[in-house]
Amino acid sequence: MQKLLFIICFTTLCLSCKQKKEQTIVEPEISVAQKIANAHGFENWKHVSEIQFTFFEKRNWTWKPKTNDITLITETDTINYNKKTLDSISQNADKAFTNDKFWLLIPFQLVWDTAATISEPIKTEAPISKVQMNKITLTYPNEGGYTPGDAYDIFYGDDYIIKEWAYRKGNQPEAGLVNTFENYQNFNGLKIALDHKKETSDWNLKFSNVKVILE
Repeated sequence: MQKLLFIICFTTLCLSCKQKKEQTIVEPEISVAQKIANAHGFENWKHVSEIQFTFFEKRNWTWKPKTNDITLITETDTINYNKKTLDSISQNADKAFTNDKFWLLIPFQLVWDTAATISEPIKTEAPISKVQMNKITLTYPNEGGYTPGDAYDIFYGDDYIIKEWAYRKGNQPEAGLVNTFENYQNFNGLKIALDHKKETSDWNLKFSNVKVILE
């Protein structure tokens, strides 16, 4: 009888431990930032060996993300540099590159820029389209980087595709720039918005000559 009781208790204990172990295996929740990045093709980024683009018809860039070799071509200059070895000349070019890349790949920057904070999403009216969208705010720390303290209110649909944003310099209450993200096209799995328009003018920050080269 005692032996039978021992077997029953031991079996019950094993089953209880197994259930507790199974209960602790929980799939990690995917963050909003990761969902937005994934919706724009982030899972394909690991295969990118080179990306080319022209910013605002002014600056032509070639970037090899795996080595961080960068080439800038303008009407007057050609600058080749690597982000690991910046000097006074290449640092000025890198400031422009950081800005232009941010516009091009903001969905991925949400994942890359780990020093920045991202607010909880809310439903609100988008500033240009006036329709209900999801909004998060990306805020950079007050120190470090080329534009410390800046904030971006990012408006996206239920499909996690970015539609509009509002830029607030130094996290000021009023936005200094509000524009759309439109004319999305697929470049080897990366979904990139080529046009960024204001509401009240014909201003359009346009990307052209975009090319994504895979390994």
